[in-house]
Amino acid sequence: MSTSALTPAPSQIETASPVPLWARRAAAATLWASLPSALWRLAVVLGIPVGLADSEYDAMLIPGWGYLILPLLSAVQEALAFLTLGLVRPWGEVWPRWIPRLRGRRVPVRGTAVSAALGALVCTVYGVLFVWTTVHAEMDITPWGEWLMNMCYVPLVAWGPLLGAVTLHYYRRRTRS
Repeated sequence: MSTSALTPAPSQIETASPVPLWARRAAAATLWASLPSALWRLAVVLGIPVGLADSEYDAMLIPGWGYLILPLLSAVQEALAFLTLGLVRPWGEVWPRWIPRLRGRRVPVRGTAVSAALGALVCTVYGVLFVWTTVHAEMDITPWGEWLMNMCYVPLVAWGPLLGAVTLHYYRRRTRS
């Protein structure tokens, strides 16, 4: 039998110290908090009716690049939200095998915590400002479209605080003596 057959599956590998259920759920919730707005933007690009007037579609979808910017923004947003899972998973403590030169080394706690804390601050400010401007925007949109857009963007407000809570837990858990 080969040694790779004896290696546990990634889902069976545990972090150095246990991660409470609330932290795992909060990390997963960051993905769910950012997903509706990403899907709304993709619906706009795909031409799925979301209650916007044609003039609003034209303003968002600049010929050429506009069709790439919204999906790219959605992908980057979800990738950044996915990184929150690293704060509660083993790959947030030890670099994965597929990363050259870093594989197997410990992930620096301070650098990770500072990056995540700055991300939490940015996500909180972004979420609050974006939702506030979206709610108060003068848009040519139907009432159901406005409701849909608000329901898709309001969860962004939770992203920053969730990330902040998970970051604080990560730092405490990793620096505990």
